[in-house]
Parts: sequence; structure tokens; C-alpha cells
Amino acid sequence: MNRFMRRVARPVALAGVLLCGALAAHAQTDTPVGVWQTIDDQTGQPKALVQISADANGDLSGKVIKGLSGKDQPDRRCTACTDSRKDQPILGMTIIDSMKKTNDGWEGGHILDPENGKVYRCKMHTEDGGQKLVVRGYLGIALLGRSQTWVRQQ
Repeated sequence: MNRFMRRVARPVALAGVLLCGALAAHAQTDTPVGVWQTIDDQTGQPKALVQISADANGDLSGKVIKGLSGKDQPDRRCTACTDSRKDQPILGMTIIDSMKKTNDGWEGGHILDPENGKVYRCKMHTEDGGQKLVVRGYLGIALLGRSQTWVRQQ
């Protein structure tokens, strides 16, 4: 390889490595997979940590791994739930299920509000380079619901 080619090849190769690293870092944070801090709607205070994971098909689910508010004792149960989660501990409970990737984010699944025991349809998408997760629970159509913004934990 001549001197000119070496001068050109090194910077191009370095740029390629840096670009691949940046894309990989972006890809890792552009997914909801990870641990998220939820925020209480009424107080604005941190409420719980939810771990979102993917199954073999790429569908997402989320479970409560830690309560953060003063009223969240480890033995707290979902007394308002009406399905198989009735009276089960909230800690370790799956509250998000069957989320599928779409062009705009993830949807098609459900989310449980352990406070009232209601199950809502769910859609979500990441923002701020994957550092925030906007989670929308709704009945019927997405316009009839509420959104929460969760914060990624390291």
C-alpha cells in the first residue's frame, strides 16, 4: 500500500469504527429494554422501578422490581386486581405484557395499574435518545387515556 493510501485508509477506518460504535450505543438506548423509574401521577415523586425485557419473539414485558415510595412495602398486594394477579404481591408482578415493535414504538400489549387493578391497552415509545419512555395506557382508542414519562436507570 502506498503512502497516500495509508493516509486515507486510516482516517476512513477510524471514522467507520467510531460510527459503528455510535450506532451501537444508539441502538442499545433506543429500546425500552432495561430498568425504568416510574413517576407517581399525583405527587410527581418516583414510585417504582420496572424492568422491561424481551422474549425470544422480541415481544416486551415489564415487571415491578422495586417500590420507591413510602407506602410501597415489599409485601404490598394488588387487592384491586380482578384477574389472576388478585391479592398477589406487587413486587415481582408483571404489569406490562405482549408489546410488539411497530414503526413508531411498541404497542398491542396491556398495562396494569396496580393502584386500581385496571388493565389498559398500551403503547410506548422512547425519547431523548432512549433516556425517556413515554407509556400510554388507554381504553378503546389511544386518545382516551393517559401518558406517563418514565426515566431510564443505569
